[in-house]
Amino acid sequence: MSATPESIVRIGQIGFGYWGPNLARNFRAIPACELSALCDASPDRLAMAGDLYRSATLYTSFDEMLASEIDGVAIATPARSHYPLVMQALKAGKHVFVEKPLAMTTVEAAEMVETAERLGRVLMVGHVFEYNPAVRYVKNLLDSGAIGDVYYLYSTRVNLGRIQSDINALWSIAPHDISIFLYLLGQTPESVSARGARYLSGDVEDVVFCSMQFPSGVVAHVHASWLDPSKVRCMTVVGSHKMVVYDDLATEGKVKIYDKGVTRFTNPQYGEYQYRLHTGDILIPKLTMQEPLRLECEDFVRAIQTGESPLTDGRNGLRVVQVLEAAQRSMERNSQEIAINLAAA
Repeated sequence: MSATPESIVRIGQIGFGYWGPNLARNFRAIPACELSALCDASPDRLAMAGDLYRSATLYTSFDEMLASEIDGVAIATPARSHYPLVMQALKAGKHVFVEKPLAMTTVEAAEMVETAERLGRVLMVGHVFEYNPAVRYVKNLLDSGAIGDVYYLYSTRVNLGRIQSDINALWSIAPHDISIFLYLLGQTPESVSARGARYLSGDVEDVVFCSMQFPSGVVAHVHASWLDPSKVRCMTVVGSHKMVVYDDLATEGKVKIYDKGVTRFTNPQYGEYQYRLHTGDILIPKLTMQEPLRLECEDFVRAIQTGESPLTDGRNGLRVVQVLEAAQRSMERNSQEIAINLAAA
């Protein structure tokens, strides 16, 4: 059963490493939420968590935390641990929020979604950029038809670090951009091709180029790397009437709308198509920025209280995993184009 809208939702969190402290801070700040329990295998990280959140009960055992009086679990652990931890929490009757990616295979992700739906539990994945006010502005822009037909999108998400050894740059970094693309277009790609390269450890790809073909004819491309001289978080959307640039690192003007495009017309004199370029103003909309992670955590709490699906529910996470798995297979097959089963999305 879901908690009533007036009740306090008790959250237990496992993982207090790289991203865990950010989750804990936001759950703790939500009036309708109580950060009741914290779990981590590292005594040092657990001690740090205890110093910050003295009212939370500390656990080194996930089993013991699940046996406590909590309503939901937030999982901020390495990606390969997501499947067993999520399944354990769901079977214990808990609602679950898990950081991206939802799982490492489509089979695992689908089982997690089926289990959550069968047990009536909330399953939510941390695709935090879908809660970003700038991304939501671009989504409204596309939905309104203000830029015309969307032709293509591309993004660059690169930095020098954070280098990982257990998963590659595709699974670590690209889920953000893939989730944004699916959110903006309201579609799942029908096919994916990708190429990556291993330069540091030789075990995982440090740089990945991933291209997606959508049923509408839109093409999208992601460049993801932790081996790059500069930190870049930028996305471009090209439409038939206007073009949009979203720069997440910009202190001002995170979204810029360019009145630029190409018009095709028929020249009666020559009886063939001609093209006219047009360029107009650049619009920088004023955005009211809120911390996306706070909005995301609030959505999880609201979903538990009301029983309504969160924006980034389990099926949202499943669709992203489908794309990631297809891209991984493509890299392993020398950039072969891999079809996605849209019926399973």
